[in-house]
Amino acid sequence: MIIPCIDLMDGKVVQLVQGRDKALEGGTPEEMLQRFSAFPQIQVIDLDAAIGRGENDALVEFLTARAWCRVGGGVRSPERAVKLAAQGARRIIVGTAAFHSDGINRPLLDSIAAAVGPERILIALDSKDGRIVVKGWREATSLTAEQVIRDLEPYCGGFLCTYVDKEGMMQGTDLDWFRRLRAATRHDITAAGGITTVEEIAELEKLRIDSALGMAIYTGRLNLEELARIGA
Repeated sequence: MIIPCIDLMDGKVVQLVQGRDKALEGGTPEEMLQRFSAFPQIQVIDLDAAIGRGENDALVEFLTARAWCRVGGGVRSPERAVKLAAQGARRIIVGTAAFHSDGINRPLLDSIAAAVGPERILIALDSKDGRIVVKGWREATSLTAEQVIRDLEPYCGGFLCTYVDKEGMMQGTDLDWFRRLRAATRHDITAAGGITTVEEIAELEKLRIDSALGMAIYTGRLNLEELARIGA
């Protein structure tokens, strides 16, 4: 399955390079919903909430009321997860809060899973230079995705795995990394970060891994009509 991404910052739809530099702005949320209407799911990330400098709750609620959305950004408590679920999020993405300095933040994941059900949770495993990164990809942990993915299974229904090294750069992704992750878990996996060609999407599909696409479709590198035919 192909999942288009809508990233929100300062009330706008944006695309960043490696989570830092804004490369472009997309259309309005209404326009993006129209563009992505052929796809069964949309991924919505509130970047301001992710880095702790505000939120775009009104836009999130607008999107979740009109499409099947998986939503992330700033999910650091069961209350935030419950709020997103109430707003209409079908899946809730937990990233930074899933980890602390010593490893997995099991008490928090337990409480979030109890609040909304583990099947509704996707845990974000964002990797840069081989390590899981948190806080909007601005801080590195000592953990690798391969080390922790199996231990995280009880708390979620799947994983959003981003290869940050190539995020937004349109230089291709690391298929070998995704192969290692696929071998480590039977849970659903969504791949993100650098996916640029239909060949990469096809290889991920063979691994039973979905593809979350951002920059490649916003720039027109990948054609939405073709993607809808092959991956919706």
